[in-house]
Amino acid sequence: MAAKASESAEASFIEHLLELRTRLLRSLIAVLVLFVGLFPFDNTLYRLLARPLTLVLPKNGAMIATNLPSTFIAPLKLTFATALAISVPFILYQLWAFVAPGLYQRERRLVTPLLVSSTLLFYLGMAFAYFLIFPLAFGFFAHAAPAGVRVMTDINHYLSFVLTLFFAFGLAFEVPVAIVLLVLMGVIRPETLSAKRRYVILAAFVIAAIITPPDAFSQTTLALAMWGLFEIGLLVAYRVRPRSSSVEIVEVPPAPAAEPIAETPPARRPRRRARRRRRPPRPPAAGD
Repeated sequence: MAAKASESAEASFIEHLLELRTRLLRSLIAVLVLFVGLFPFDNTLYRLLARPLTLVLPKNGAMIATNLPSTFIAPLKLTFATALAISVPFILYQLWAFVAPGLYQRERRLVTPLLVSSTLLFYLGMAFAYFLIFPLAFGFFAHAAPAGVRVMTDINHYLSFVLTLFFAFGLAFEVPVAIVLLVLMGVIRPETLSAKRRYVILAAFVIAAIITPPDAFSQTTLALAMWGLFEIGLLVAYRVRPRSSSVEIVEVPPAPAAEPIAETPPARRPRRRARRRRRPPRPPAAGD
């Protein structure tokens, strides 16, 4: 019996590995298909990515390539990154299909909205960076150059800088999802987060100062956005928290000690008088 159980467990493990390989291959194929489809438009994609910088460059400013292969490598990297970003929903679906059979019904109902909201928030963070932060930050850099200095940015360095900001802002917009997950796992309570709000606001400004360019407006904008996302995540956490965490524990005061009862002596039983036995009459003696 033990040998059969071991063989069954090994067969099940191999089946899970084969399924994981299938899911990974499907995700890789999806990325490659999108990459091949977007490859003819690689220069167009890079031109769109560089648009926030080229609009604020002075007349004598330009983007340059410090080495010859970078004119081909940089658009190629951007095309692959774009294909990977577009295929994120499909990759998350493959991940969900792999782990779903091992989840309970309640966990399945929670995971689906979390995956959808996390994907949308990541895209929203990237759009926030592209349409709001990039024009402000690049305008600050372009006009902060000293007199006589031409602003010429290498296309590889620009691509690395922009992708880093995309990733940073995308992660920053995952704050509501992180709060809900922590509350659902029981790591922290919504009341605790609400009490620590001042520290959360301070952390938001510190993180914004680290991941954004040295521009006060962009830093403040990101910090306020993170604060607003924290409040949204806190509001959702209050609604989805487990029932056990919503029950308040009421301490019952101990009952007052009872006064000692005076011991009463046992009642004396009335003595019964011993009845005298009546002796039987003495028989008369002979001759009487």
